[in-house]
Amino acid sequence: MKKAELFFTAILLPIDYLMVVSAGLLAYFLRFNALAQLRPIIFELPFWHYLGIILLVALFSIIVFAFNGLYRIGRQRFSRELAKIFFGVTTAVMLIVLFVFFQRTLFSSRFIVLMGWLLAIILVALGRFFIHLARLNIYKLGRGLEPTVIVGDGPFARDILDQLIKERGFGYRIIDNSKSVDEFITRWQDRAQEIRVVILGDVTTTNQEIYRLVNFCNEHQIVFKYVVDSYGALLTNIKSETIAGVPVIEIKRTALDGWGRIIKRFFDIIISFLALIILSPLFLIIAVIIKLDSPGPIFVKLKRVGCRNQCFPVYKFRSMVIGAEKMKEDLMSYNERGDGPLFKMQNDPRVTRFGKFIRKTSLDELPQLYNVLIGQMSLVGPRPHEPQEVERYKSNHKQLLTIKPGITGLAQISGRSNLTFDDEANLDIYYIENWSLGYDGQILIKTLPVVLSKKNVA
Repeated sequence: MKKAELFFTAILLPIDYLMVVSAGLLAYFLRFNALAQLRPIIFELPFWHYLGIILLVALFSIIVFAFNGLYRIGRQRFSRELAKIFFGVTTAVMLIVLFVFFQRTLFSSRFIVLMGWLLAIILVALGRFFIHLARLNIYKLGRGLEPTVIVGDGPFARDILDQLIKERGFGYRIIDNSKSVDEFITRWQDRAQEIRVVILGDVTTTNQEIYRLVNFCNEHQIVFKYVVDSYGALLTNIKSETIAGVPVIEIKRTALDGWGRIIKRFFDIIISFLALIILSPLFLIIAVIIKLDSPGPIFVKLKRVGCRNQCFPVYKFRSMVIGAEKMKEDLMSYNERGDGPLFKMQNDPRVTRFGKFIRKTSLDELPQLYNVLIGQMSLVGPRPHEPQEVERYKSNHKQLLTIKPGITGLAQISGRSNLTFDDEANLDIYYIENWSLGYDGQILIKTLPVVLSKKNVA
């Protein structure tokens, strides 16, 4: 998912809303000002009453637009958008007219309805045209382009390569053209973080090679797309686009691509902000007890690895003595988690008296709400691990870096520290591939009783 696509799709909604409201207001002023002398006003319609109506009508129109496919993530042809805009505005107006008819209320001007319908089509189309123009100009300036590698030496690969080099409007920046899967993996094994998109352009590639390429992309959080022949394109039920007349398919790693990511982020901001305000007295109490219990700071910053292998500081209430990280090396022989990269030790001598309590109740993790608020973490997601632990990941474990880590997650409510690392990773990968906002809600609701029971706590 290109960040530029996500940005431009996100701003479509407020701009469409503004255009519909503007169309309604312009229709009102045309009727009650410009045309008042030509056609006398029979029924008065107070402006503030009308403004409330048009704000609701605009909101309803946005809902109709969404059902009509006007907010799908990705590049859409403007000509196709025009048709959807016409049918979207017409559908919204027709439903509003039907509602007024069945309510048996008298609307003061048919002119406003007809002119509002026409102006809405024009203004929404103009708004989207300028967004298309802005996106195209940004791409032509070389901004927001996704570093892309074409894999393959067939005619489709060459056609796609030629068109993407000539036209930046697709949003891709070609950084390499590997002739085969082996050549690509050999060349980019140590520089995979420089790639955002891989397009397999050779339909003769064997299934075994495709499997290797898909695994490589999943391991390094790279968007994978591939060319299919005409028969394959008819069978697919996943996102596709056309480049140089060739159907190109994208295999989505997670449902969080697109609007899912926007909705999840909005949800995270609202909940974390409210939680920080509501829990502020508890924060103060915990802070005082930590200072009285042992010398040292109230909070600690721990280095963790997040989405796309980016390191960030996780904030926690201090539950260990000063210098705990240095003591860890001497305690590695006591590690009870021999199945993976994590460290666990019963009666860890580094943990303070009050630290044992806040770790059992997970109160030490409350400051991570700040990480959520500023966008480094999410409320729900895979557990964030240390850089040393991530270095010991197996290739399939690296799919955990596809999305932001979370304060809680499917693994935490399914056994917490009693799970093997492979089981924990598999649960988190299942969550990544099957995300929904409802799923997040279920996990959050189930987290509280798990924490209160104090069972299976690390």
